[in-house]
Amino acid sequence: MMSASVNPRVLGYLGRALSHELSAVQQYLTQSKLVEAWGLLEAAGRLRDEAAEEMGHAERIIARMIALGVAPSASQLRPAQFGANLAECLQKNHCVELDAIALYEDALRYCRRIQDRDNGAFFETLWQEELAHGRAMAQWCATVGLATASGRRAFF
Repeated sequence: MMSASVNPRVLGYLGRALSHELSAVQQYLTQSKLVEAWGLLEAAGRLRDEAAEEMGHAERIIARMIALGVAPSASQLRPAQFGANLAECLQKNHCVELDAIALYEDALRYCRRIQDRDNGAFFETLWQEELAHGRAMAQWCATVGLATASGRRAFF
């Protein structure tokens, strides 16, 4: 089903992106259930929202692969990571976001180098969204870290 005109390295980036996004969905949903068990219902809801956003990215990547004539395949899902408290979970999530930013930036640079404007634009959009998401996750981490460090309960 592979289109002969699609650069194999671009396909590799798409496959890695799909694996990454589905891994993020798994992580955020797992953490949502964990923090829900801790009684942090608002944080659990926010983590479910994060999972939904990442699922949207996965859907767009699948659609892109199908449009390119390629069967979508997520080859490696990372195990979900969590921590002993919300702050530790969020720190791990920030690392996930930084990984996504690096992946999409690398894919974008490669597409620019080979002058693949369509796929470059696709990766650039994901990169921009992940930059914003990474900033939001960093802010959430800082808020939780400050609130928990002072002994007060964090509000989300």
